[in-house]
Amino acid sequence: MSDHEGGDCREVLTEVYLYLDLECSDDRRFVIKQHLDECSPCLREFGIEQEVKALVNRCCGQEQAPSELKERLRAKLSELVVEHETAREPG
Repeated sequence: MSDHEGGDCREVLTEVYLYLDLECSDDRRFVIKQHLDECSPCLREFGIEQEVKALVNRCCGQEQAPSELKERLRAKLSELVVEHETAREPG
């Protein structure tokens, strides 16, 4: 993936759940939003993330996940993004 003035694609996709959950600073939200506005591949990926989040919200209602679970999920998602990017790199 490419780099943009608004931030690196891998970094943005790693933080998309923080962005969706409003769990990052306003400055970071601005950087992520700017990147998504300018990067079609990340925007498509973000659209998928939004749909997954909406589905989970419909199924689970207003239940709050324990913070330990959230951290484990974020770590696993970060690993998957890195694995996905590594697999796509030539050579």
